[in-house]
Amino acid sequence: MIVEFHFDFGSPNAYLSHRAIPAIETRTGVKFTYVPVLIGGVFKATGNASPAVTLQGIKNKGEYQQVEMERFLKKHKIADYNSNPFFPVNTLQIMRGAIFAQTQDYYERYIHEIYQHMWCEPKKMDEPEVIRNAFEASGLPSADIFEGMQDTTVKQTLIDNTTRSVEMGSFGSPTFFVDNEIFFGKDKLTDVEDEIINNNKKR
Repeated sequence: MIVEFHFDFGSPNAYLSHRAIPAIETRTGVKFTYVPVLIGGVFKATGNASPAVTLQGIKNKGEYQQVEMERFLKKHKIADYNSNPFFPVNTLQIMRGAIFAQTQDYYERYIHEIYQHMWCEPKKMDEPEVIRNAFEASGLPSADIFEGMQDTTVKQTLIDNTTRSVEMGSFGSPTFFVDNEIFFGKDKLTDVEDEIINNNKKR
């Protein structure tokens, strides 16, 4: 069974999904594959936009989404989440960094650390010096990653991932695929888990 999590560090809901995924992996015995995509590219290809844009002028909807987030934080016992005051952050460089990290032995640690710098101890993670300092604070090989970010194969892989995600049906982040069955949003994680369990029963 292939379970994919298409993510961009710039999405707070993708981060919250990331925090909930380990428990699902433990309960189901199925490992999620983290697929880096560029949310800006997904939006451009689909005509979508960030909720920060789409919710403007809609009475009560933004307030409801905050209520939903607070419920999610409580349900999953997440106490260290903080809204990033620099949102929206251009994540191009750190997403390229994720592609490079996939070729190294610290991909999972890279994801954890960048998410910490984005949504636990929020920073403006689109400024090179801020990114560099974050890498160094996390014990990540800053010079190697910055060099990797400029690699043409790394750049193309991020483009290809984003294109493939859209072709599979994605229009935002977080998006999940369970054997190509699509689920969108952190609130669909229960359905993702049910799909995994049902698919396991069929095997």
